[in-house]
Formats: sequence, structure tokens, C-alpha cells
Amino acid sequence: MEEREFLALADAELARIEAALDGLLAADAADFDYELKPGGIIEIECGDGTKIIVNRHMAAREIWVAARSGGYHFKLADGRWIGTRDGEDLAAVLARCLGEQTGVAVRLAL
Repeated sequence: MEEREFLALADAELARIEAALDGLLAADAADFDYELKPGGIIEIECGDGTKIIVNRHMAAREIWVAARSGGYHFKLADGRWIGTRDGEDLAAVLARCLGEQTGVAVRLAL
């Protein structure tokens, strides 16, 4: 995949994540806030002070998630961002991590 194509696809997915997080905040579904950082990074800060970092990784052509439970890498396959280790969907992993760190089960509609 060319760099330009990866950037467009990764940025579109990050925008979907941002919209899903906005929806959770509007519904007061969990105690967290987030900030967009330069370079395709979303920093989520949970009420207990822990963080989840979502970013695009240009060299690997992946989206990475760093959470208290570990690090996760996702590659685009058939229009979905799929975990490179376990085949799990990005939205499912991010929702699980956010739920673990806020203590509230959440669902992300990406």
C-alpha cells in the first residue's frame, strides 16, 4: 500500500474513532476525555488517570493501540482494521480497553 493511500485510510479510521468517542462523551457513557495530537494520535485519558493511545504507524502501515492491558497492532484487511496477533477487530479491542480502564462496558460503533 502506498504511503498516501495508507494515510487517507488510517486518518479516516481515526476520524471514525473520534466520532465514536464523541458519541460516548455526549451520552455520558464513561468517565474519560480525549485529545487529538499531531501526527495521527488520539490520546484518551480515563477518569483514573490511565491513558489509551491510538496512533497510525507509517512504517508498518498499521494502527497501534497502547493500553494498560498491552499493545495492539491492526492492519487493514478487506476494509477492516484487524489485529495482527489474534484477528480481533480494532473497534472491539478499543471498546474492551476503554471498558477495562473506565470500569464501564462500552461499545464503539465505527
